[in-house]
Amino acid sequence: MLLEGLFFQIGIVLVIAALLSMIVFRLRQPLIIAYILTGIVVGPGILAITHDVEIFQVMSEIGVAFLLFTVGLGLNWRNIKDVGGIAAATGVGQVLFTSIVGFMIGLLLGFDAVTSVYLAVAFAFSSTIIIIKLLMDKEDLDSLYGRISVGFLLVQDFIAMLILLGLGAVSSGATLNEVLIGTAIKGVVLVPLLWFVSAKLVPPLLSYVARSQELLFIFAIAWCFLIAGFLVRLGFGVELGALIAGVTLSSSVYYREINARIRPLRDFFLVIFFIVLGTQLGFESFTSTIIPTVVFSLFVLIGNPIIVVLIMRSLGYHPRTGFLSGTTVAQISEFSFIVIVAGIAAGHLTDSDLALATAVGLITIAGSSFLIEHNERIYERIKWMFKWLEPSKMLNIEGKREHKASSVILFGYHRTGKVLLETIRKMKRTYTVVDFDPLIIRELAEMGESGVYGDAGDENFLEELKADKTRLIVSTIPDLVISISILGFLKSRDYKGVVIVSAHSQIEAEKCYKLGASYVIVPNVLSGKKFSEMLKKKKTAKKSWESLSKTM
Repeated sequence: MLLEGLFFQIGIVLVIAALLSMIVFRLRQPLIIAYILTGIVVGPGILAITHDVEIFQVMSEIGVAFLLFTVGLGLNWRNIKDVGGIAAATGVGQVLFTSIVGFMIGLLLGFDAVTSVYLAVAFAFSSTIIIIKLLMDKEDLDSLYGRISVGFLLVQDFIAMLILLGLGAVSSGATLNEVLIGTAIKGVVLVPLLWFVSAKLVPPLLSYVARSQELLFIFAIAWCFLIAGFLVRLGFGVELGALIAGVTLSSSVYYREINARIRPLRDFFLVIFFIVLGTQLGFESFTSTIIPTVVFSLFVLIGNPIIVVLIMRSLGYHPRTGFLSGTTVAQISEFSFIVIVAGIAAGHLTDSDLALATAVGLITIAGSSFLIEHNERIYERIKWMFKWLEPSKMLNIEGKREHKASSVILFGYHRTGKVLLETIRKMKRTYTVVDFDPLIIRELAEMGESGVYGDAGDENFLEELKADKTRLIVSTIPDLVISISILGFLKSRDYKGVVIVSAHSQIEAEKCYKLGASYVIVPNVLSGKKFSEMLKKKKTAKKSWESLSKTM
């Protein structure tokens, strides 16, 4: 009877979760919102379906373990150097500034110092899963701001790993000095052990088990529990143990396959985690924390992007890149809830603090989804607010303020642009490469190329660049807003040359053609190498490009 009752509870919970998920999906919001709402509905405040609380709690903890295991799979310690200085500086700076400001906000709202620290740290991290999913859906994962965002998410995950290490020590009742010393000692022991296991033990094991996909699947699960259980016996938490278990497999060539096979299992138990989270909440919990919820939500939605804009501008990036990157940190993450739950387990926080964090999570996750989806359009509307942060004048690699018109202008050097530059050189015409990334401009300078840092979508910048005096303009930036800005500027100047822009889809390409584009590159359809071959043949002949566009 107990088994039948549990089956009924899980079944009805999943049915309600599926129904709410369909509604949330229709509203184009992350499904995590539906899972938390499901918990509220099936919890004691409304339907009171979840009677076997302990079983659901264990299932939710397994979900957290699998989540951190898959996060660890993406933390390849051998590729730390590939994160880049901008990602490291932005990631550390954003977490630091958000924590400091969040702590002060907590004190101003009347929370004690310990609670303020927990809330500030919890709200400093962003959801890797949600951001990468939204960037993939928008096809911006490979854009400049997309690459930077993924980079500082990786940095955030490493910081989170260290915080989990500290929380594990605090929960044991140790003092601050003991926590710091103990964490340092554990780190000294853990790093070489992690390296040895990852570099020496894992490769031969995986080479054997990878002969069978089913064997690889069960090995990965067993490895997660083995390493996590071993570290728990050494005084670490289950969460950190699962994260480290993933890290030990992250340098393997099989990590993608492991991730793909674990993901469905992770998602199922993670659904239970957020449902259990919701069962601990009631509408009365939200009403009692309404003012802190509004204040912290506004801070995460507005304050975090501004912090990122300022940090990235200080590193030489345009405010537009900073704003687009900033919108990706305008929500709290799954890790935020783990921190709060750990605080409750340690006796430092109460259920009302969990209600506050959950409410902030619901608002910021929904709000940031909208921000990321429409961030280019939003920036165009509010870019006047960031005018004071923009470079006062166009600046080339030699530091000169004046610029002579080139025959060819290439907007965007990353990947496709790098391929096209080889062809443009062979045209034996004067050319200029324009990019938003100051690191790219420095790279061009080292190569002896004519590189200019600036916003291709800024009409004043295009005027300083004398874009309307060129014979050929090629933009490899698949951003409709930027493409429309370039075409609009050239149309207003009655431009007679060839203008080639990029778009994400054929629908966007049609809009560009109507605005006067000679040809539109759709990266998913046309590779940079293929377009380079076309460029060799057609060069600056406008009629040949226009005739080609009609056949596409």
